[in-house]
Amino acid sequence: MAETKLNNGGPKIKNLKKEEKMMKKLRSLMVGGLALGLAVALAAGACAPAAAEAKKEVRIAVLYSITGALAPAGGLAEYRSSKLLIDWINERGGVLGEWKIIPFYADNQSSPDVAIREAERMITVNNVHVVSGFYSSAIATPVAPICEKHKVIFWDNGAISEKITEGRHLQYCFQPQVNAAKFMETVVLIANNCKKLGVASPAEIKGAVFYEDGPYGTSTGAACVAKMKEVGMPLVYEAGYAHDIMDMSAVILKLKAANADVLFHVGYYPDIVLFLKQARELGLKWKALLGHGAGYADMPVIAGAVGKDVVNYVFNVDPPASQYLDPAKLTPEVNEAIKVFSKGLLELYKEKDPRTHYSMGFGNFWILLEKVLPLAIKKYGDVTPDTIRMACREIDIPAGGTPMGYGCKFLPPEDEHAGQNLRSFTNVFQYVDGKWKIVWPEAVKTAEPVLPLPPGHVFAK
Repeated sequence: MAETKLNNGGPKIKNLKKEEKMMKKLRSLMVGGLALGLAVALAAGACAPAAAEAKKEVRIAVLYSITGALAPAGGLAEYRSSKLLIDWINERGGVLGEWKIIPFYADNQSSPDVAIREAERMITVNNVHVVSGFYSSAIATPVAPICEKHKVIFWDNGAISEKITEGRHLQYCFQPQVNAAKFMETVVLIANNCKKLGVASPAEIKGAVFYEDGPYGTSTGAACVAKMKEVGMPLVYEAGYAHDIMDMSAVILKLKAANADVLFHVGYYPDIVLFLKQARELGLKWKALLGHGAGYADMPVIAGAVGKDVVNYVFNVDPPASQYLDPAKLTPEVNEAIKVFSKGLLELYKEKDPRTHYSMGFGNFWILLEKVLPLAIKKYGDVTPDTIRMACREIDIPAGGTPMGYGCKFLPPEDEHAGQNLRSFTNVFQYVDGKWKIVWPEAVKTAEPVLPLPPGHVFAK
Protein backbone atom coordinates (compact mmCIF):
# COMPACT_ATOMS: atom_id res chain seq x y z
CA MET A 1 0.00 0.00 0.00
CA ALA A 2 1.44 3.34 -1.02
CA GLU A 3 1.89 6.14 1.46
CA THR A 4 -1.49 7.68 2.18
CA LYS A 5 -2.12 11.23 3.26
CA LEU A 6 -5.16 11.70 5.46
CA ASN A 7 -7.77 14.40 4.90
CA ASN A 8 -6.66 17.97 4.17
CA GLY A 9 -3.01 17.88 5.02
CA GLY A 10 -3.26 15.46 7.92
CA PRO A 11 -0.39 13.27 9.15
CA LYS A 12 1.11 10.74 6.73
CA ILE A 13 0.82 7.07 7.52
CA LYS A 14 3.13 4.53 5.91
CA ASN A 15 1.19 1.28 5.98
CA LEU A 16 -0.29 2.62 9.21
CA LYS A 17 2.96 1.52 10.90
CA LYS A 18 2.69 3.97 13.76
CA GLU A 19 -0.81 2.84 14.67
CA GLU A 20 0.14 -0.83 14.20
CA LYS A 21 3.13 -0.51 16.53
CA MET A 22 0.95 1.23 19.08
CA MET A 23 -1.63 -1.56 18.98
CA LYS A 24 1.02 -4.30 19.24
CA LYS A 25 2.47 -2.58 22.27
CA LEU A 26 -1.01 -2.15 23.71
CA ARG A 27 -1.85 -5.84 23.23
CA SER A 28 1.45 -6.81 24.86
CA LEU A 29 0.80 -4.55 27.83
CA MET A 30 -2.71 -5.92 28.17
CA VAL A 31 -1.46 -9.51 28.31
CA GLY A 32 1.19 -8.58 30.86
CA GLY A 33 -1.29 -6.44 32.76
CA LEU A 34 -3.73 -9.32 32.94
CA ALA A 35 -1.15 -11.61 34.53
CA LEU A 36 -0.13 -8.92 37.01
CA GLY A 37 -3.78 -8.15 37.77
CA LEU A 38 -4.50 -11.79 38.58
CA ALA A 39 -1.54 -11.96 40.94
CA VAL A 40 -2.60 -8.78 42.74
CA ALA A 41 -6.16 -10.02 43.01
CA LEU A 42 -5.07 -13.31 44.58
CA ALA A 43 -2.82 -11.52 47.04
CA ALA A 44 -5.55 -9.06 48.00
CA GLY A 45 -7.93 -11.83 49.03
CA ALA A 46 -11.49 -11.12 50.06
CA CYS A 47 -10.92 -7.36 50.36
CA ALA A 48 -10.52 -6.90 46.59
CA PRO A 49 -14.20 -7.19 45.58
CA ALA A 50 -15.29 -4.64 48.17
CA ALA A 51 -12.59 -2.20 47.06
CA ALA A 52 -13.50 -2.67 43.41
CA GLU A 53 -17.18 -2.06 44.11
CA ALA A 54 -16.37 1.22 45.82
CA LYS A 55 -14.71 2.65 42.69
CA LYS A 56 -16.68 5.03 40.56
CA GLU A 57 -15.71 3.67 37.16
CA VAL A 58 -17.28 3.31 33.74
CA ARG A 59 -15.54 0.48 31.90
CA ILE A 60 -15.83 0.81 28.13
CA ALA A 61 -14.37 -1.26 25.31
CA VAL A 62 -13.48 0.84 22.25
CA LEU A 63 -13.26 -1.52 19.29
CA TYR A 64 -12.28 -0.07 15.91
CA SER A 65 -10.46 -0.93 12.67
CA ILE A 66 -7.24 0.83 13.61
CA THR A 67 -5.25 -1.21 11.09
CA GLY A 68 -6.20 -3.19 8.00
CA ALA A 69 -8.18 -2.25 4.90
CA LEU A 70 -10.90 -0.36 6.78
CA ALA A 71 -8.57 1.87 8.80
CA PRO A 72 -7.94 4.63 6.22
CA ALA A 73 -11.59 4.56 5.11
CA GLY A 74 -12.92 5.63 8.52
CA GLY A 75 -11.97 3.21 11.28
CA LEU A 76 -8.88 5.13 12.32
CA ALA A 77 -10.70 8.47 12.26
CA GLU A 78 -13.50 7.22 14.51
CA TYR A 79 -11.02 5.67 16.94
CA ARG A 80 -9.07 8.94 17.22
CA SER A 81 -12.11 11.11 17.90
CA SER A 82 -13.57 8.60 20.38
CA LYS A 83 -10.30 8.67 22.31
CA LEU A 84 -10.27 12.47 22.15
CA LEU A 85 -13.72 12.57 23.78
CA ILE A 86 -12.78 10.11 26.55
CA ASP A 87 -9.60 12.04 27.36
CA TRP A 88 -11.50 15.33 27.50
CA ILE A 89 -14.13 13.98 29.88
CA ASN A 90 -11.54 12.32 32.12
CA GLU A 91 -9.58 15.59 32.30
CA ARG A 92 -12.73 17.10 33.80
CA GLY A 93 -12.79 14.36 36.45
CA GLY A 94 -14.92 11.88 34.53
CA VAL A 95 -18.67 11.60 34.06
CA LEU A 96 -20.36 14.17 36.35
CA GLY A 97 -16.86 14.99 37.58
CA GLU A 98 -16.68 11.76 39.60
CA TRP A 99 -17.01 8.65 37.47
CA LYS A 100 -13.77 8.01 35.63
CA ILE A 101 -14.00 6.35 32.24
CA ILE A 102 -11.71 3.31 32.04
CA PRO A 103 -11.22 2.65 28.30
CA PHE A 104 -10.01 -0.65 26.88
CA TYR A 105 -8.83 0.02 23.34
CA ALA A 106 -8.65 -2.84 20.86
CA ASP A 107 -7.84 -3.13 17.17
CA ASN A 108 -10.18 -5.44 15.29
CA GLN A 109 -7.71 -5.33 12.37
CA SER A 110 -10.62 -4.87 9.93
CA SER A 111 -11.67 -8.48 10.59
CA PRO A 112 -15.06 -9.66 11.93
CA ASP A 113 -13.39 -12.75 13.44
CA VAL A 114 -10.89 -10.63 15.36
CA ALA A 115 -13.67 -8.28 16.46
CA ILE A 116 -15.72 -11.16 17.85
CA ARG A 117 -12.75 -12.50 19.83
CA GLU A 118 -11.85 -9.02 21.14
CA ALA A 119 -15.43 -8.30 22.19
CA GLU A 120 -15.65 -11.60 24.07
CA ARG A 121 -12.32 -10.89 25.76
CA MET A 122 -13.30 -7.36 26.78
CA ILE A 123 -16.56 -8.61 28.25
CA THR A 124 -15.29 -11.71 30.08
CA VAL A 125 -11.81 -10.53 31.13
CA ASN A 126 -12.12 -6.75 31.48
CA ASN A 127 -15.73 -6.76 32.71
CA VAL A 128 -16.74 -3.81 30.57
CA HIS A 129 -20.15 -2.19 30.86
CA VAL A 130 -20.18 -1.12 27.19
CA VAL A 131 -18.69 -2.33 23.92
CA SER A 132 -18.51 0.63 21.52
CA GLY A 133 -17.02 1.57 18.16
CA PHE A 134 -17.12 -0.55 14.95
CA TYR A 135 -17.25 1.67 11.79
CA SER A 136 -17.90 -1.41 9.61
CA SER A 137 -21.35 -3.01 9.49
CA ALA A 138 -19.77 -6.39 8.70
CA ILE A 139 -18.03 -6.14 12.08
CA ALA A 140 -20.86 -4.57 14.09
CA THR A 141 -23.55 -7.02 12.97
CA PRO A 142 -22.02 -10.18 14.55
CA VAL A 143 -20.81 -8.33 17.68
CA ALA A 144 -24.27 -7.05 18.66
CA PRO A 145 -25.71 -10.49 19.65
CA ILE A 146 -22.54 -11.29 21.61
CA CYS A 147 -23.17 -8.22 23.76
CA GLU A 148 -26.81 -9.23 24.09
CA LYS A 149 -25.81 -12.73 25.23
CA HIS A 150 -23.65 -11.26 28.00
CA LYS A 151 -26.14 -8.46 28.80
CA VAL A 152 -23.58 -5.78 28.05
CA ILE A 153 -24.37 -2.55 26.19
CA PHE A 154 -23.58 -2.50 22.46
CA TRP A 155 -23.11 1.12 21.30
CA ASP A 156 -22.72 1.77 17.56
CA ASN A 157 -20.93 5.00 16.62
CA GLY A 158 -20.35 4.39 12.93
CA ALA A 159 -21.90 1.30 11.28
CA ILE A 160 -25.14 1.85 9.33
CA SER A 161 -26.58 -1.54 8.34
CA GLU A 162 -30.20 -2.14 9.28
CA LYS A 163 -29.23 -5.77 9.90
CA ILE A 164 -27.56 -4.70 13.15
CA THR A 165 -31.00 -4.21 14.67
CA GLU A 166 -33.55 -5.54 12.16
CA GLY A 167 -35.89 -8.19 13.59
CA ARG A 168 -33.59 -8.93 16.53
CA HIS A 169 -35.49 -7.03 19.27
CA LEU A 170 -32.23 -6.64 21.19
CA GLN A 171 -32.45 -5.22 24.72
CA TYR A 172 -28.87 -3.98 25.06
CA CYS A 173 -28.16 -2.78 21.49
CA PHE A 174 -28.26 0.95 20.64
CA GLN A 175 -27.56 2.59 17.28
CA PRO A 176 -27.42 6.39 17.62
CA GLN A 177 -25.86 6.41 14.16
CA VAL A 178 -27.99 6.85 11.03
CA ASN A 179 -29.06 3.54 9.51
CA ALA A 180 -29.06 2.56 5.83
CA ALA A 181 -32.72 3.46 5.25
CA LYS A 182 -31.84 7.12 5.77
CA PHE A 183 -29.07 7.07 3.19
CA MET A 184 -31.57 7.23 0.33
CA GLU A 185 -31.55 11.01 0.18
CA THR A 186 -29.33 10.56 -2.88
CA VAL A 187 -32.34 9.23 -4.80
CA VAL A 188 -34.50 12.08 -3.52
CA LEU A 189 -31.87 14.62 -4.58
CA ILE A 190 -31.82 13.27 -8.14
CA ALA A 191 -35.63 13.00 -8.33
CA ASN A 192 -36.05 16.59 -7.16
CA ASN A 193 -33.43 17.91 -9.59
CA CYS A 194 -34.49 15.97 -12.68
CA LYS A 195 -34.89 19.15 -14.72
CA LYS A 196 -31.17 19.87 -14.28
CA LEU A 197 -30.64 16.56 -16.10
CA GLY A 198 -32.80 17.77 -18.94
CA VAL A 199 -35.88 15.63 -18.23
CA ALA A 200 -39.35 16.34 -16.91
CA SER A 201 -39.64 13.56 -14.34
CA PRO A 202 -37.65 10.82 -12.55
CA ALA A 203 -39.31 8.31 -14.92
CA GLU A 204 -36.89 9.50 -17.62
CA ILE A 205 -33.73 8.91 -15.56
CA LYS A 206 -32.10 5.49 -15.84
CA GLY A 207 -30.52 4.46 -12.54
CA ALA A 208 -28.04 1.72 -11.63
CA VAL A 209 -27.35 0.38 -8.13
CA PHE A 210 -24.26 -1.67 -7.29
CA TYR A 211 -22.76 -2.51 -3.92
CA GLU A 212 -20.33 -4.60 -1.89
CA ASP A 213 -22.01 -7.78 -0.66
CA GLY A 214 -21.61 -7.31 3.10
CA PRO A 215 -24.33 -6.09 5.51
CA TYR A 216 -23.51 -2.44 4.77
CA GLY A 217 -23.71 -2.78 1.00
CA THR A 218 -26.73 -5.06 0.77
CA SER A 219 -28.82 -3.03 3.26
CA THR A 220 -28.01 0.28 1.61
CA GLY A 221 -28.38 -1.11 -1.90
CA ALA A 222 -31.80 -2.58 -1.11
CA ALA A 223 -32.99 0.69 0.42
CA CYS A 224 -31.77 2.55 -2.65
CA VAL A 225 -33.70 0.26 -4.99
CA ALA A 226 -36.84 0.66 -2.87
CA LYS A 227 -36.59 4.45 -2.93
CA MET A 228 -36.09 4.44 -6.73
CA LYS A 229 -39.28 2.43 -7.09
CA GLU A 230 -41.08 4.85 -4.79
CA VAL A 231 -40.11 7.92 -6.86
CA GLY A 232 -40.67 6.15 -10.19
CA MET A 233 -37.06 6.02 -11.38
CA PRO A 234 -36.30 3.07 -13.71
CA LEU A 235 -33.72 0.57 -12.45
CA VAL A 236 -31.61 -0.64 -15.37
CA TYR A 237 -28.95 -2.51 -13.37
CA GLU A 238 -28.59 -3.90 -9.86
CA ALA A 239 -25.87 -6.20 -8.53
CA GLY A 240 -23.69 -6.96 -5.55
CA TYR A 241 -20.04 -7.90 -5.74
CA ALA A 242 -17.54 -9.48 -3.35
CA HIS A 243 -16.35 -6.96 -0.79
CA ASP A 244 -12.74 -8.02 -1.44
CA ILE A 245 -13.09 -7.91 -5.24
CA MET A 246 -9.83 -7.53 -7.18
CA ASP A 247 -11.25 -6.85 -10.66
CA MET A 248 -14.40 -4.82 -11.35
CA SER A 249 -14.23 -4.96 -15.13
CA ALA A 250 -17.22 -7.35 -15.39
CA VAL A 251 -19.38 -5.00 -13.28
CA ILE A 252 -18.26 -1.98 -15.33
CA LEU A 253 -18.96 -3.65 -18.67
CA LYS A 254 -22.50 -4.49 -17.49
CA LEU A 255 -22.95 -0.87 -16.38
CA LYS A 256 -21.86 0.26 -19.85
CA ALA A 257 -24.36 -2.10 -21.47
CA ALA A 258 -27.13 -0.80 -19.19
CA ASN A 259 -26.35 2.78 -20.29
CA ALA A 260 -27.41 4.24 -16.94
CA ASP A 261 -27.60 8.00 -16.42
CA VAL A 262 -27.06 7.93 -12.67
CA LEU A 263 -24.97 5.47 -10.63
CA PHE A 264 -25.68 4.74 -6.97
CA HIS A 265 -22.61 3.00 -5.50
CA VAL A 266 -22.16 1.50 -2.03
CA GLY A 267 -18.56 0.53 -1.30
CA TYR A 268 -15.51 0.77 0.91
CA TYR A 269 -12.26 2.53 0.11
CA PRO A 270 -10.43 -0.29 -1.74
CA ASP A 271 -13.30 -1.17 -4.10
CA ILE A 272 -14.18 2.50 -4.73
CA VAL A 273 -10.64 3.22 -5.87
CA LEU A 274 -10.63 0.07 -7.99
CA PHE A 275 -13.97 1.01 -9.57
CA LEU A 276 -12.90 4.56 -10.47
CA LYS A 277 -9.59 3.44 -11.94
CA GLN A 278 -11.12 0.69 -14.08
CA ALA A 279 -14.15 2.80 -15.06
CA ARG A 280 -11.76 5.38 -16.50
CA GLU A 281 -9.77 2.72 -18.33
CA LEU A 282 -12.90 1.10 -19.79
CA GLY A 283 -14.59 4.35 -20.78
CA LEU A 284 -17.67 4.21 -18.54
CA LYS A 285 -19.72 7.44 -18.62
CA TRP A 286 -22.45 8.87 -16.40
CA LYS A 287 -24.33 12.05 -15.55
CA ALA A 288 -23.96 11.66 -11.78
CA LEU A 289 -22.17 9.30 -9.38
CA LEU A 290 -23.60 9.10 -5.87
CA GLY A 291 -21.75 7.38 -3.03
CA HIS A 292 -23.24 6.23 0.25
CA GLY A 293 -20.81 6.88 3.09
CA ALA A 294 -17.84 4.67 4.06
CA GLY A 295 -15.00 5.25 1.57
CA TYR A 296 -16.83 8.05 -0.24
CA ALA A 297 -16.57 10.21 2.87
CA ASP A 298 -12.81 10.55 2.50
CA MET A 299 -12.61 12.05 -0.96
CA PRO A 300 -9.17 13.68 -0.50
CA VAL A 301 -7.63 10.24 0.06
CA ILE A 302 -9.46 8.81 -2.95
CA ALA A 303 -8.35 11.83 -5.00
CA GLY A 304 -4.77 11.03 -4.07
CA ALA A 305 -5.23 7.50 -5.42
CA VAL A 306 -7.13 8.24 -8.65
CA GLY A 307 -6.66 11.95 -9.39
CA LYS A 308 -8.51 15.14 -8.48
CA ASP A 309 -10.16 15.39 -11.88
CA VAL A 310 -11.71 11.95 -11.45
CA VAL A 311 -13.48 12.70 -8.15
CA ASN A 312 -14.63 16.24 -8.93
CA TYR A 313 -18.45 16.53 -8.65
CA VAL A 314 -18.92 13.14 -6.95
CA PHE A 315 -21.79 13.10 -4.43
CA ASN A 316 -21.84 11.44 -1.00
CA VAL A 317 -24.59 11.00 1.57
CA ASP A 318 -23.60 10.92 5.24
CA PRO A 319 -24.51 12.31 8.63
CA PRO A 320 -23.33 15.94 8.73
CA ALA A 321 -19.77 16.73 9.76
CA SER A 322 -19.97 18.75 12.98
CA GLN A 323 -18.00 21.75 11.68
CA TYR A 324 -20.62 22.33 8.97
CA LEU A 325 -23.52 22.70 11.40
CA ASP A 326 -25.12 26.09 12.11
CA PRO A 327 -24.11 27.06 15.68
CA ALA A 328 -27.34 29.03 16.05
CA LYS A 329 -29.32 25.78 15.80
CA LEU A 330 -27.27 24.00 18.48
CA THR A 331 -27.28 24.17 22.26
CA PRO A 332 -24.43 26.02 24.03
CA GLU A 333 -23.26 22.67 25.45
CA VAL A 334 -23.01 21.18 21.95
CA ASN A 335 -21.21 24.22 20.55
CA GLU A 336 -18.62 23.92 23.33
CA ALA A 337 -18.14 20.21 22.56
CA ILE A 338 -17.61 20.94 18.85
CA LYS A 339 -14.98 23.55 19.74
CA VAL A 340 -13.11 20.93 21.80
CA PHE A 341 -13.50 18.43 18.94
CA SER A 342 -12.17 20.83 16.29
CA LYS A 343 -9.32 22.13 18.44
CA GLY A 344 -8.22 18.65 19.50
CA LEU A 345 -8.15 17.20 15.98
CA LEU A 346 -6.25 20.20 14.66
CA GLU A 347 -3.63 20.00 17.41
CA LEU A 348 -3.24 16.21 17.43
CA TYR A 349 -3.64 15.31 13.75
CA LYS A 350 -3.56 18.62 11.80
CA GLU A 351 -7.14 17.99 10.66
CA LYS A 352 -8.44 21.39 9.52
CA ASP A 353 -11.66 20.07 7.99
CA PRO A 354 -12.27 16.63 9.52
CA ARG A 355 -14.49 14.29 7.53
CA THR A 356 -17.73 13.03 8.95
CA HIS A 357 -16.21 9.81 10.39
CA TYR A 358 -14.37 11.94 12.94
CA SER A 359 -17.74 13.49 13.87
CA MET A 360 -19.37 10.06 14.23
CA GLY A 361 -16.67 8.80 16.58
CA PHE A 362 -17.03 11.91 18.73
CA GLY A 363 -20.66 12.99 18.33
CA ASN A 364 -22.47 9.64 18.60
CA PHE A 365 -20.23 8.61 21.50
CA TRP A 366 -20.94 11.98 23.16
CA ILE A 367 -24.61 10.96 23.45
CA LEU A 368 -23.61 7.99 25.62
CA LEU A 369 -20.92 9.67 27.72
CA GLU A 370 -22.49 13.09 28.23
CA LYS A 371 -26.21 12.30 28.26
CA VAL A 372 -27.01 8.64 28.90
CA LEU A 373 -24.44 7.93 31.62
CA PRO A 374 -25.26 11.04 33.70
CA LEU A 375 -28.95 10.10 33.55
CA ALA A 376 -28.17 6.53 34.66
CA ILE A 377 -26.10 7.78 37.60
CA LYS A 378 -28.53 10.48 38.73
CA LYS A 379 -31.66 8.37 38.43
CA TYR A 380 -30.39 4.89 39.35
CA GLY A 381 -27.32 5.70 41.45
CA ASP A 382 -24.89 3.36 39.71
CA VAL A 383 -23.30 2.42 36.37
CA THR A 384 -24.21 -1.08 35.21
CA PRO A 385 -25.32 -2.36 31.82
CA ASP A 386 -28.88 -2.40 33.15
CA THR A 387 -28.89 1.17 34.48
CA ILE A 388 -27.38 2.31 31.15
CA ARG A 389 -30.02 0.32 29.25
CA MET A 390 -32.84 1.91 31.24
CA ALA A 391 -31.40 5.39 30.73
CA CYS A 392 -31.11 4.75 26.98
CA ARG A 393 -34.82 3.93 26.88
CA GLU A 394 -35.62 7.24 28.56
CA ILE A 395 -33.26 9.59 26.76
CA ASP A 396 -35.11 12.22 24.70
CA ILE A 397 -32.87 14.77 22.97
CA PRO A 398 -34.35 17.22 20.45
CA ALA A 399 -32.70 18.30 17.19
CA GLY A 400 -29.64 20.46 17.82
CA GLY A 401 -28.91 18.66 21.08
CA THR A 402 -25.91 16.57 19.94
CA PRO A 403 -22.64 17.27 18.05
CA MET A 404 -24.19 15.46 15.06
CA GLY A 405 -26.90 18.11 14.77
CA TYR A 406 -29.67 15.58 15.20
CA GLY A 407 -31.42 14.56 18.40
CA CYS A 408 -31.77 11.11 19.97
CA LYS A 409 -34.76 8.93 20.82
CA PHE A 410 -34.33 5.15 20.65
CA LEU A 411 -36.99 2.80 19.32
CA PRO A 412 -38.41 0.46 22.04
CA PRO A 413 -37.64 -3.30 22.33
CA GLU A 414 -40.88 -4.36 20.65
CA ASP A 415 -40.06 -2.41 17.48
CA GLU A 416 -38.62 -4.18 14.42
CA HIS A 417 -35.57 -1.90 14.69
CA ALA A 418 -35.28 -1.77 18.49
CA GLY A 419 -32.44 0.50 19.58
CA GLN A 420 -32.27 2.59 16.39
CA ASN A 421 -32.18 6.40 16.80
CA LEU A 422 -35.43 7.87 15.43
CA ARG A 423 -34.02 11.38 15.17
CA SER A 424 -30.83 10.79 13.19
CA PHE A 425 -30.59 12.20 9.66
CA THR A 426 -28.22 12.59 6.71
CA ASN A 427 -27.10 15.30 4.28
CA VAL A 428 -26.05 14.95 0.66
CA PHE A 429 -22.69 16.55 -0.14
CA GLN A 430 -20.95 17.21 -3.45
CA TYR A 431 -17.18 17.37 -3.79
CA VAL A 432 -16.41 20.48 -5.83
CA ASP A 433 -12.84 21.64 -6.48
CA GLY A 434 -11.51 20.00 -3.34
CA LYS A 435 -14.28 21.04 -0.95
CA TRP A 436 -17.54 19.51 0.22
CA LYS A 437 -20.75 21.48 -0.41
CA ILE A 438 -24.09 20.58 1.22
CA VAL A 439 -26.60 20.23 -1.62
CA TRP A 440 -29.52 18.50 0.16
CA PRO A 441 -31.89 18.89 1.94
CA GLU A 442 -33.09 22.37 1.02
CA ALA A 443 -33.23 23.56 4.63
CA VAL A 444 -29.47 23.25 5.18
CA LYS A 445 -27.88 23.30 1.73
CA THR A 446 -24.94 25.62 1.08
CA ALA A 447 -24.75 25.22 -2.72
CA GLU A 448 -26.76 24.12 -5.72
CA PRO A 449 -25.88 20.64 -7.01
CA VAL A 450 -23.85 20.52 -10.22
CA LEU A 451 -25.88 18.26 -12.52
CA PRO A 452 -25.06 16.72 -14.93
CA LEU A 453 -21.27 16.40 -15.03
CA PRO A 454 -19.81 19.39 -16.92
CA PRO A 455 -18.59 18.82 -20.51
CA GLY A 456 -14.97 17.76 -20.59
CA HIS A 457 -15.11 15.77 -17.35
CA VAL A 458 -13.48 12.37 -17.74
CA PHE A 459 -16.81 10.60 -16.99
CA ALA A 460 -19.22 13.11 -18.60
CA LYS A 461 -21.93 11.34 -20.58
